[in-house]
Amino acid sequence: MSAHRDASHSSESADVEGDGSRRKVGVVTFPGSLDDRDALRAVRLAGGEPVNLWHADADLHGVEAVVLPGGFSYGDYLRTGAIARFSAVMESIVKAAGEGLPVLGICNGFQILCEAHLLPGALARNSHLHFRNRDQWLRVESTTTAWTGGFTDGQEILIPVKNGEGCYVADERTLDELEAEGRIVARYVSGPTGYLDGHNPNGSQRDIAAIRNEAGNVVGIMPHPEHAIEALTGPSIDGLGFFSGVLRHLAHPREVAATTGANA
Repeated sequence: MSAHRDASHSSESADVEGDGSRRKVGVVTFPGSLDDRDALRAVRLAGGEPVNLWHADADLHGVEAVVLPGGFSYGDYLRTGAIARFSAVMESIVKAAGEGLPVLGICNGFQILCEAHLLPGALARNSHLHFRNRDQWLRVESTTTAWTGGFTDGQEILIPVKNGEGCYVADERTLDELEAEGRIVARYVSGPTGYLDGHNPNGSQRDIAAIRNEAGNVVGIMPHPEHAIEALTGPSIDGLGFFSGVLRHLAHPREVAATTGANA
C-alpha cells in the first residue's frame, strides 16, 4: 500500500458530508506547547470550528471535543506532562472525559493523559536514547473510538513521529488487558518500504503507538496526525481521519464499543 493510496483512502473517509461542519473542538495551549496551532488548523480543515483553550482557564467554552497537542508543556520539568496534569483546564477535562467528552492526546498530550490517569501506563525515554523524527507507518487496530471511526480495521496509515520520550511502557497485566479488551488503537509497522533501524521508532512495548480508555472517548497517540493533513506539507493526509472522525462521531452519536475484544 503506497502513501499515495493511503492518502486517497483517508481523504474519502474524512468526508463528513457537512454534518459536523460547525462542531466545536477545543485545542489546549500550555506553556511550551508546540503543535497547538497545527491541531487548530487540522480541526478547521476537517470541517470543525477550532476553539483555543488556555491552560489556566477552567472554562471549556462549550466545546464538544478536546485535543491536547504535542510540545513540551511546562518545559517537561519533573516528567513529561507531570505539571500539566494539575492545570486548571485539565481539572475540567478530566471531569468532562468521565462524562463522555472525546479527548485526543497527541505526543505530549498522550503523556499528559497518562499522568492524569485517564489512560494507563506511561511514556518513557526512547529505548535507544535518541530523539526520533521521521514519517512513520501505523496499523489502525481499533475503529471503535470517538476518533477512529473513519478508518478501516487493519488500515495502514503514514504520519510523522517526533519524540524523545515516546516509549510506551506498562506492566504485563495492563498490557494483557489492553490486548484482550481491544484498547490498542494503533501499532507501529514497517509499511511497504520498511526502515533500516526497525519499524518501532522508540521501543514501545508491543509496538504500541496509541491506546484508548475503556469507554473509547479518550485516545492517546504518540505520532502526530495533525502533521499529515495536507499533501503539500505532509507525507500523506491520513492524519485528517482522526479529526474528521470525531466530527462524524459528534454529528451521529453512537455508543463507542468497550466490550472485551471489541476491535471492529
